[in-house]
Amino acid sequence: MASAAANRNGNSSRGGLKLDRPALNLKTPAFKSRLPPPSSHSSGSAVRRSSPASFSLKDDDGGSFFLSFLPSFLPPLSLIFKISHLNLNAGFENEKNTFLVPGRVRVAVRLRPRNAEERLADADFADCVELQSELKRLKLRKNNWDSDTYEFDEVLTEFASQKRVYEVVAKPVVESVLDGYNGTVMAYGQTGTGKTFTLGRLGEEDTSCRGIMVRSMEDILTNISPESDSISVSYLQLYMETLQDLLDPSNDNIPIVEDPRTGDVSVPGATHVEIRDQQSFLELLRLGETHRIAANTKLNTESSRSHAILMVHVRRSVMGREDNLSDENGESSHLTKPFKPLVRKSKLVVVDLAGSERIQKSGSEGHMLEEAKSINLSLSALGKCINALAENNSHVPVRDSKLTRLLKDSFGGSARTSLIITIGPSPRHRGETTSTILFGQRAMKVENMLKIKEEFDYKSLSRRLEIELDKHIAENERRQKAFDDELERIHLESENRIADVEQNFADALEKERLKCQMDYMEAVKKLEEKLVLNQQKHENGGLVDGKCNGQGPGYPVSEDLAEVKEMLENEMNLRKMAEEEVRNLKSQSGNYTLGEGSGDAEILNLRKSLVEERRQKKKLEEEIIVLRSQLLQLTFEADQMRKCFERGVPRNGFNKIDPSMSPFRHFQSKDMQNGDSTLFEQVGLQKILSLLESDDLNVRIHAVKVVANLAAEETNQKRIVEAGGLTSLLMLLRTFEDETIRRVAAGAIANLAMNEANQELIMTQGGISLLSITAADADDPQTLRMVAGAIANLCGNEKLQTKLRTEGGIKALLGIVRCGHSDVLSQVARGIANFAKCESRASSQGLKSGRSLLIEDGALPWIVQNANNEAAPIRRHIELALCHLAQHEVNAKDMINGGALWELVRISRDCSREDIRTLAHRILHSSPTFRAEMRRLRIEC
Repeated sequence: MASAAANRNGNSSRGGLKLDRPALNLKTPAFKSRLPPPSSHSSGSAVRRSSPASFSLKDDDGGSFFLSFLPSFLPPLSLIFKISHLNLNAGFENEKNTFLVPGRVRVAVRLRPRNAEERLADADFADCVELQSELKRLKLRKNNWDSDTYEFDEVLTEFASQKRVYEVVAKPVVESVLDGYNGTVMAYGQTGTGKTFTLGRLGEEDTSCRGIMVRSMEDILTNISPESDSISVSYLQLYMETLQDLLDPSNDNIPIVEDPRTGDVSVPGATHVEIRDQQSFLELLRLGETHRIAANTKLNTESSRSHAILMVHVRRSVMGREDNLSDENGESSHLTKPFKPLVRKSKLVVVDLAGSERIQKSGSEGHMLEEAKSINLSLSALGKCINALAENNSHVPVRDSKLTRLLKDSFGGSARTSLIITIGPSPRHRGETTSTILFGQRAMKVENMLKIKEEFDYKSLSRRLEIELDKHIAENERRQKAFDDELERIHLESENRIADVEQNFADALEKERLKCQMDYMEAVKKLEEKLVLNQQKHENGGLVDGKCNGQGPGYPVSEDLAEVKEMLENEMNLRKMAEEEVRNLKSQSGNYTLGEGSGDAEILNLRKSLVEERRQKKKLEEEIIVLRSQLLQLTFEADQMRKCFERGVPRNGFNKIDPSMSPFRHFQSKDMQNGDSTLFEQVGLQKILSLLESDDLNVRIHAVKVVANLAAEETNQKRIVEAGGLTSLLMLLRTFEDETIRRVAAGAIANLAMNEANQELIMTQGGISLLSITAADADDPQTLRMVAGAIANLCGNEKLQTKLRTEGGIKALLGIVRCGHSDVLSQVARGIANFAKCESRASSQGLKSGRSLLIEDGALPWIVQNANNEAAPIRRHIELALCHLAQHEVNAKDMINGGALWELVRISRDCSREDIRTLAHRILHSSPTFRAEMRRLRIEC
């Protein structure tokens, strides 16, 4: 019993060790059980160095070390000559220190509780095993009156928690791995008895169910230093005698390499992943489990068809202990070797063996039958090796299977090994349970000799040189920084001088502008006076209403406006003269006979003159229309100035008015609309549209402004579309690069797009493609605002959503956000809200299924980023869009991954609008996906 207790604790007796085992190659005749620990930082029981410590002043190539390093490792130079005659046996070459600790394989047995099938089928039968956990014994019933008793290191009942299983089975192994020893934790048993649950359970739903793999990594990460230590992980499966990489399925035939000198087994072809935190390790395990092969059998619905092997490589830096130096007489000297930087490399192997099964019970057939044969063969080979080791045979058949080759170090090697065997309670599987128990009993007889390997770290030798190099680099960087600062100072000084010059120029320009403004106001005053006189003389001949007759001192009139009116009258007179001359030419041409040669020539000349007169007439008509438009605009501005002066607004208040933008804003003044309507009635729509094709750029600009103003009134939109105005506006977008024309044309299209009937025509004629191209080319915020407004209006038509997305409308909206202007972003947010609302309505009516097109086009990150924008219009539209997207369960997972859940929670709490706040609250409580994520994150709403 004493020897059994000693074996259970993993330590051998205090006597000498057996040296006749083939796995051990000890150079000394005896082994003492009580020796000092390997280092001040390591823990564990008795250890022994395989070779005496050594100290030398030569490296592996026989050369001397750098003298600059001598003071940090040796006594002062005055003492170096005193120790030159000493017998120094070792040096700083890359020595490997091996510490040996005896320890047999520890075996624990775990009983799985009855499942639903066993509770029903075996209701009248007692369990085939009886556990006595306090005595660490197990009774296997042969029949109702006879049973066999077996002892194990640990006996875990069906009520044992995952935490207890880890602490008694795997934690000692993990602690040894942290001390520098190799370790193995393996699960063996019949299929369906809980091996994968014990080892690989992730515990995402319930953290108390975490398995040995997850808990081992938690302990390792807690006890290492991220600055000096490192962890890498490989995850493999042995399937049909083929070693495959679970982290890279394409790597499906990894060779096993054995070091001919040391006999160590490795798999260099496997993927190694550096681990820095627990979350990355869990993601790695999830990835591996998705690639592991499993099948449904009669004994287990998710039966593993391969052996899973998790390898955790730990690299730790420690400091070696001091060694006294001896002189020639063997007496201890006062000189000591300083602490040496050492590196310890250890490996934890967690093996989830596939379950053994009997074909007649599992019902395997076809390919599953071949899998079962391969599993049973590899487990049989493992059993043979354990039998040979338990009986101290000279030959151990480790090469019969790849599984035994991989586990060569775990049984009879240098690793600390814990085996957990899992059994079931059903009497129907008494044979499989007996086989599992006997396997564990034989494994308890296997003894390992644990080894710790330490390697001298050459990197520490170059550390001082690196420090010196770092000092030089830092000095160089300091000088470089001083040079850069000086260069920056000169650059800033030059920029300040340039800024002063620009400011002086801007001040001069501002003075000139104010002077021109004063002249302009004087001209407006004179124009008002002339218009009043005109009205009194000609009751119906005026072009403006009585709102422009402001009186009193201080209202300046512009001479420029008078000149414009005079030019208009001259042009009208010229037009009348040209028409009269054309009529005369026509009458004269009728008097000539076609037969006379001289008459023919004169007729040709007359025809040419007639064509030229018609061209001049057309040009005059265009100029008259432009002048009328300018006159109306100037009249409107004069009226606005008069009203501002009446309210006491200072003169420079007009500096904020942008005359080029006012004609095509949606909120334009009623007076301007009436003015354009007057021009529309006087000239005619077809004539105005024909001016869109004029060769004169100014004529085009004024014509498109008039069309944009007319399109702002719903009563004019149908007539404009029927007369071909929409086609002309789209043609301007397609052919013109002038920023003003593109801006005003986009505004006119935005006005037309407010009518649902016009939206389909815009899409049919390729309007969205043209708007997308304009959005990509334009840089002016006002142009981008007009384009975004047009696309936003089109987004509100649920019939056009698919075509709108196909032709790049959503991409164009997302591209416009580069501008950053709040008015532009407000239009973009409105378009996204309109699109999300139509999608939500279509999904509710069963007309659409699948993910939102906004999410597929990558709009979600921008939506989440601007959900709490400082601008109220942007924030309101984005909050509505988020609520519409969240109403459909298919979008929930993408929204959670994109961070939208937190914004929905904020909206449900802090939104200023009660209807949006109520909608967000209802969505969060009605969606199963959102509710589950909120429970996981412990969010209360």
